[in-house]
Amino acid sequence: MNVLVVEPGFLPYEKEINGLAEMQKTVGGLIQAIYPFQEEVALVCNENGIFEGLEFNRSIPERSYGGVFGTFFVCGLGEENFISLTPEQVKTYKERFKKAEVLIAMNGDKPFTIKVDADPKYLPERPKQPHKPPIR
Repeated sequence: MNVLVVEPGFLPYEKEINGLAEMQKTVGGLIQAIYPFQEEVALVCNENGIFEGLEFNRSIPERSYGGVFGTFFVCGLGEENFISLTPEQVKTYKERFKKAEVLIAMNGDKPFTIKVDADPKYLPERPKQPHKPPIR
């Protein structure tokens, strides 16, 4: 499924994730899905991110979620499972999470942050395929 990965300090990027093992690898541990938005999407993060001392990532003030620690991804919701984001959802959440955040303080569940420019995440390039002329 095509998801949007959001790492602390970096711009969101699209990634193909298939299966529970890849989900857990992406977030660095056991997964937890939260549903802070009205749209049919899930924000999937590390269930123990704050307790494992993972870096603060982004604030999620919607529905009093506070913030997320560690890498998370946003995916679509099917009837009983996670599904790929639509192109419109990718655009929406790239815009929503385009700024990184630095945690200054917490007041209960409410994080106080400073928004800063996020760095691009450089993914390994795909091996280039040799050019093949068209078959006639």
